[in-house]
This record gives sequence, structure tokens and C-alpha cells, in this order.
Amino acid sequence: MPDYSYVDQPQVLQYLFYPRYDASENPPGSYDHFVEVGDNVRVACRFYLADPDWPWMLYFHGNGEVASDYDQIALFYQFCRVNLAVADYRGYGLSQGRPTVAALISDAEKVWTEVNRYVKESYAQAVSWVMGRSMGSIAALHLAYRFPQEMQGFIIESGFACVTRLITHLGIMAPNPQLKSIEAECLEMIKQIEVPALILHGDRDTLVPWSEGKLVYDTLGSADKQMLAIPGASHNDIIFCDMPRYFGAIEQFVNKC
Repeated sequence: MPDYSYVDQPQVLQYLFYPRYDASENPPGSYDHFVEVGDNVRVACRFYLADPDWPWMLYFHGNGEVASDYDQIALFYQFCRVNLAVADYRGYGLSQGRPTVAALISDAEKVWTEVNRYVKESYAQAVSWVMGRSMGSIAALHLAYRFPQEMQGFIIESGFACVTRLITHLGIMAPNPQLKSIEAECLEMIKQIEVPALILHGDRDTLVPWSEGKLVYDTLGSADKQMLAIPGASHNDIIFCDMPRYFGAIEQFVNKC
């Protein structure tokens, strides 16, 4: 995987991650499951079970969110006949540790493996899809690259091809050869992804411009890929701007895959 040590500097991480503790009560039908990721750290995943006979989607949220933010949103995934597992990052929700980009990626592999093991043993099901929103897109892309035979497809929402592009877009660091080298490695990885993909992006997103999602779409090696722009949607209202269109695309994608 790309070496993110250059961007994992305190002055950069303070702009990329906004961890917050959260111990919200679980709504009916949900529970928390913990994954040991090493360094005496465990991260939390919130499981939203609707039907034990349905397959699962593993979801990686945005950098300013926690798993409990999806307590109500999970219901709409269940309309798509999918059980949802939302993973937190280090320092988020009930998770321990401090977030870094490198840890987000390495932890995502452990979360993927453990969640698959758990749902197989508990429900005789599998994690068929992975989805990443915003910062979570880099976890989803990495998993699609690393575990293509184990998933039916993946979804990127309001995402980007490489965190270095977000860093320069937000003015956190000026473009330089180190950032360009990391970006080149990310793009090469995306070219090798052949898993079916759905890319969702708001056409008025200024935090992560629509062109970033288009770059992911154009670079993907997947023969089966679709990009949907949500008209009038920005970065944080994309779900609610046109819910029938947003979840209709997800339902069609998971049913097809």
C-alpha cells in the first residue's frame, strides 16, 4: 500500500481527523462489536441487524462522524435488504487510540477480516459490499484492491482518489514531490481494481469536488462501474438532497451484484 508516513504529521492530522468520544445508547436492532487492531487498541463497529438471512455491507464513515450518526440512516439500507455494519476509526466513538491515515488503512483490513468472520459464524452470511464516504473512501478503495475475490462490489460516496489531493485542495500543504509520489501510487492501485463499483457524488460539493469522484471513476479498472451525480447536493447533505435517487442507486447496485 502507499506509504502515508509523510502525511501522518501532527500538523496535518489535526485537519484530517476530528475524533470524538461517543457512548450513545444502541437503538433497537443494533449492537456494538469490537475489533482488536494491534498496539493494545480496539476499534468499535456498530451492527444494524434487520434480517439474519440478509448479506452485510461494511461502511466507513466521514472524518467528522461516528458510527452512531447512522442509527437512523441504517434503516434506509435495510430497505435495500442489507444489514449494515459501520466501523469507527481510532479515537472515534468507543474506539481507542489516535487516528492516522496509515492506521485507518491497516485497521480497515483487520475490521474487514473480523467482521466477515463474525457474520459468517453468527449468521452464516458474508460481507458482500464495502462502502466508504468521504475519508472512508480510502479504506473502501484499499479493501477493493486487497480483497477483490471476497466482495460483490463497493460504493464510494463523496470520495477522492488519494488523501494527498484533499490535503492540497484544502491548502493544508502545498503540492510537492512527496505528495505527488503518494498520489501516483494511489492512482496505480485504483487502476488495478476490477470489482464492480458505484460512485456517488454531489455536483455542488466544494469540500471534495465532483471532479475528485470523477477521477476515481475514470481511473478504476472495473468493467462494471457507474457514477451518479446528485443534482444540487453538497458534501454533507448528499443523502438528504434526493433520498429516492441516492438509495435507489444503492438498491439497484446491490441487487445487480
